[in-house]
Amino acid sequence: DVQLQASGGGLVQAGESLRLSCAASGFTFDDGAIIWFRQAPGKEREGVSCVSLRDGDTDYADSVKGRFTISADNAKNTVYLQMDSLRTEDTGVYFCNSDLQTNYGYWGQGTLVTVSS
Repeated sequence: DVQLQASGGGLVQAGESLRLSCAASGFTFDDGAIIWFRQAPGKEREGVSCVSLRDGDTDYADSVKGRFTISADNAKNTVYLQMDSLRTEDTGVYFCNSDLQTNYGYWGQGTLVTVSS
């Protein structure tokens, strides 16, 4: 059973930092990609960042480039999203997902990030 559990959200003020974790299980953690998504209230889910489990290559949405850092610890089957210089527009529920599960329409519960001014 494939599971991806996002955690680490919370309430912070603009300019502060959070680190999110994505604990994965039930699949081989050495191929494909893990993607962080977020969904703000009343908005569609959007991609934030992606890391390749095969070679560690990363990608970021323009809105978070230079502020967020994604990384994968293959030994721990965990992906992290370090979020610095948070802005109010970063507020939303953050989800992690594999590329395959995304295509299947599978989603976990996500973790709520609230950035206040």
